[in-house]
Amino acid sequence: MNVTNARIIAEDSDINRAAQCLKAMSHPLRLKILCTLGINHVSVQDIVDQVGTTQSNISQHLGILRDKGILACHKDANRVYYYIDDERTLQLIQMLKEIFCSH
Repeated sequence: MNVTNARIIAEDSDINRAAQCLKAMSHPLRLKILCTLGINHVSVQDIVDQVGTTQSNISQHLGILRDKGILACHKDANRVYYYIDDERTLQLIQMLKEIFCSH
């Protein structure tokens, strides 16, 4: 078996993309935001209410997740709604729940 075939992720571009995604998700507040969103489209104010920090702080973290391609948003009147824009991210969050949440 050659070394290239032994790696689970063989392409450097895939490794870099996965690392960037995991890095963005690794902050506890950003992970909490993602868990709060789940499969829903949630307004910034509702995220603030559920996560429990300032709107400024939430907006900063939402921007990071959006810039990394993890979140997308849409505007409805004067509200902005965020949602997870990648099925793989939802699968990853579900796996984290299954592995780390024993209750």
